[in-house]
Amino acid sequence: MAGHSHYKNMVRHKNAVDAKRGKLFSKLSRYIIIAARNGGGDPTMNLKLRYAIDKARSVSMPKENIERAIKRGTGELEGVDYAEILYEGRAAGGIAVLAEILTDNRNRTAGEIKKIFERANAEVGKPGSAAYLFDRKGFFAVDATKYPDEERLMTAVLEAGAEDLTREGDVFEITCDPSSFSAVLDALTAADVEPAEAEVKYLAKTLQDVDVETGRKVVRLMEALDDHDDVQTVHTDAALTEEMGE
Repeated sequence: MAGHSHYKNMVRHKNAVDAKRGKLFSKLSRYIIIAARNGGGDPTMNLKLRYAIDKARSVSMPKENIERAIKRGTGELEGVDYAEILYEGRAAGGIAVLAEILTDNRNRTAGEIKKIFERANAEVGKPGSAAYLFDRKGFFAVDATKYPDEERLMTAVLEAGAEDLTREGDVFEITCDPSSFSAVLDALTAADVEPAEAEVKYLAKTLQDVDVETGRKVVRLMEALDDHDDVQTVHTDAALTEEMGE
């Protein structure tokens, strides 16, 4: 994985999605609803809910939207019953793609996601066909130009349960078990470090080098999936570059 930055890989296909703020709010609302439904409405007792709320706040989602989503999840307000599904597939060049889904209609979503893959000359695989290439991890990216003291940073996060800290260019990348996400985030806050990225997500065990044309095909598939209302997040094991997003 040397020389491959998970953070930059994610940013390259994420900016266009974040620009669609209304759709992003809708997706985050679903995430909050699911978290509150499964673990209760108190973020101090429900790590997944706390993470969902923090993510919503990071994109300036209004407080009333967040509170309404929590109440729908806990049943205080009437809401839709969403199912969580992970779609696994292969894009151009055999590159793995994962799409995390929240849907209120499994059959409709299955047909629509399959069509998106088919239009990209890609295919949906069986459960387990691609997920084994990824690990579910807490992930933090810290700007090394703003926080250059690597030793201090490493001491803080390792004591909080982080598994690894590496530097890729001007970014420190920190990984941890999802159960340690909250503790590591608290340790960064206590050290007055504001991460550029803080999420629990699927990270490729090894990022695969691809040529520009293959990379562009992968990016187009990911963007098409991201544009679907039921898709929460999309992940790949391709090492994307700037020119692949053009």
